[in-house]
Amino acid sequence: MRSFVPVLALVAAALIAVTGAASPATNAAASPRSSDFGQGSVGVRLVDIPVDLADDPRARHYIVDNLTPGTTVHRRIEVLNTTDSTLRVEVYPAAAAITHGSFVGAAGRKRNELSSWTRLRRRTLDVPAHDSLRDTVKIAVPRDAAPGERYAVVWAQVRGGRGGGIALVSRTGIRMYLSVGGHNPPAPNFTARTMTAERGPDGHAIVRAQIINTGGRALDLSGTLKLASVSGSLSAGPYQVQLGTSLAPHQSEPVMIPVTDEVADGPWRATLELRSGLLVKKFHAKIRFPHTQGMAPAAAVDAEASGGGALKGLVTGILLLATALLIVANRVRRRHDGRTADAGSGTTAG
Repeated sequence: MRSFVPVLALVAAALIAVTGAASPATNAAASPRSSDFGQGSVGVRLVDIPVDLADDPRARHYIVDNLTPGTTVHRRIEVLNTTDSTLRVEVYPAAAAITHGSFVGAAGRKRNELSSWTRLRRRTLDVPAHDSLRDTVKIAVPRDAAPGERYAVVWAQVRGGRGGGIALVSRTGIRMYLSVGGHNPPAPNFTARTMTAERGPDGHAIVRAQIINTGGRALDLSGTLKLASVSGSLSAGPYQVQLGTSLAPHQSEPVMIPVTDEVADGPWRATLELRSGLLVKKFHAKIRFPHTQGMAPAAAVDAEASGGGALKGLVTGILLLATALLIVANRVRRRHDGRTADAGSGTTAG
């Protein structure tokens, strides 16, 4: 039986009109129309996570797990109502996908494999004003499930009034990343292909890095960019990576880093540190911004060897230890040789 630890993390949400268009899961609470419900919003929280994922930042915001076929797990969620009215909230799973660098929840109640394996203990919750209610998500992986990673969303939905003959719906959801395999989940990994420097119409600098997911798990990328002049002592940053880039295995998309300071054209030594969950990697490139609006040629990227500093430190430590042992051994040998010489030169009185 899985062990869980408590977590209360406000997670992804999307406000949509039911028009058939897909809606991406974002990081904001859904706000019902004030004319129908008064001021306030509806949110959903993940209540607990598996102990073995307690150190993974992604698992505190999303349902992330690696399960073997035939496994059933339960995850608790909490739906919050900060409006002045009691709200009837529909709770249900639906399909999702990662496309063009974004995690996108399907429109309506479209199903996929993962959503068909997912059930809610209660399908509707009458949440009092300024209060919350909990529900349980049950995920039952079939015994014949094929290996691989699936995506879905658990939505909490509120129906509002009608606008122009279209029923308006507010919904907020928790992303689901479920890998089916053995006891060891596929390792996440990624690399950067190129970095490109550009200037927008307002003259502000932007750096784009083309990232490819080379591992077996989906990525939600964040990080920082630092700039150091190739000649001189100027430096700039760190600048935050624009959030919202998600990559399924084998997908490749650019991450964008707006440079919020006014910087010279360069050349610059760019250091990009990216992370997804516990995985952190650094990449370096020599870039130069165009003097006016436009995009410079893509620059090649060098990946900083993971654990290289630790390896050098280990080798250095081994060499120092070996040197110390040799010194001690030489001293012991000299003392032994000296004692042997003294014993050999002794005389006996007659």
